[in-house]
Amino acid sequence: MKKYFKMSKRQRWEEINATLWFTPGIYIFLSIILAVFTLLLDLKIDLSQYVNVKFTSEARLTRILVSTLIGGILTLSAFTFNSLLVVLTTFSGQFSPRMLLNFVSDKKTQHVLGIFNGSFIYVLTVFLFISNTDEERYIAIPLVTVFLAFLTAITFIYFINHATTWMQVHNITDNMKEITKRIINFSILKEVEPYRSTKDTKMDDKEYPKDGHPIDSKESGYIQLVNYVKLIEIASRDNVIVRFEYGVGEYVLEGAPVLTYWKEKETAINELEYLKTLEIGHKQTEIQDLEFGVNKLSEIAIKALGNNDPKTALNTIHQMSDLLTIIARYTHFSPFLIDKDENIRVILKEEDFEYYLYRGFAHIRHYADRNWVIITEILASLKSMARSMDKVFHKDLWNFAVQTVKGIEKYEIYHLDRKYLLQELSQLSIETDRENEYRELERAFDNK
Repeated sequence: MKKYFKMSKRQRWEEINATLWFTPGIYIFLSIILAVFTLLLDLKIDLSQYVNVKFTSEARLTRILVSTLIGGILTLSAFTFNSLLVVLTTFSGQFSPRMLLNFVSDKKTQHVLGIFNGSFIYVLTVFLFISNTDEERYIAIPLVTVFLAFLTAITFIYFINHATTWMQVHNITDNMKEITKRIINFSILKEVEPYRSTKDTKMDDKEYPKDGHPIDSKESGYIQLVNYVKLIEIASRDNVIVRFEYGVGEYVLEGAPVLTYWKEKETAINELEYLKTLEIGHKQTEIQDLEFGVNKLSEIAIKALGNNDPKTALNTIHQMSDLLTIIARYTHFSPFLIDKDENIRVILKEEDFEYYLYRGFAHIRHYADRNWVIITEILASLKSMARSMDKVFHKDLWNFAVQTVKGIEKYEIYHLDRKYLLQELSQLSIETDRENEYRELERAFDNK
């Protein structure tokens, strides 16, 4: 509990939603309320006297029914939890250990577990209050109990279908992409983009003043979350410029300078107030970390290549190209954040589109080794991205393709592999207006 109280409100909400406690806990609470309600109907109001005796149940039969269904619901729950463990083991071994949290935090998974736990708590609670007296008759308790038994049986089938559907490759990769898109929509577009400078401003290290004041981190860990709005407000109030020495998702050591600030006047600055705008924890999170989502997709492709599953790798490459296109479309890569008076207040660690392109495809390219089909598909994805992206990104796409092709010139390539690889590279050169450079690369292949 201490861990949650130390977190910010937003991070606490994300952590709670990612656990198996929150949603099932709500179901358990509701099941207790339902148990109290049905007990009141049967024991206090005596609902059975208002309905035909044919629809009521004696206390002895009700007790047998409830006790039997306790075992049935518990058995279905055990099968469900066993299936859940199988799914988690499969995800960890075949795809990525970082995907476990995505399946656990999936709302469908949590609702299934909540229904089973809530149903079990309900039948267990009402069982304690059912007497063995033959004069007692019940109507609400047996009806609700039978309904919950049907619900858990249907839920079990639903969970098996949900697990098998979620484990399909195209659903997994699409889910990873959608999570990263959510980061862009809710974190980047709303918290960072409104404050980015639209001017084409650049500052080299030589241009920074010499008298920068470093703010050292008080703990080691990953930078999980930054309150950019608050940081800009206090920097504007203190009339300072703050530069990040680490980006979101990077690991910082205790005592290392995490921020540097410059002030115009020799006034006292509360450095602890600036540190409080940063959340540092023991693990990476996806709240604001775009790179983390890109890396997870990349890891799925790498695992697929290691498991001799090229179809999964190809699907992941397609989803990666879509994700990188979205990042380029909605993210302005200016590192400068400005206040309402358009004064630069925060300087982020600079990351451009080339960086995300490298993080997305470089590991896949490396582990593909001499799998020319995968390399050709990467070039085809770069070509598709060039067709749908602004021309300002064409240079980065072409340079990455050139590096990829030059890295394989030393190997012997089958005729058809060479043909289709150069074909995709040729089309990319047309889209990026680099035909002359392509002809030089083609001649280099011919001279091998």
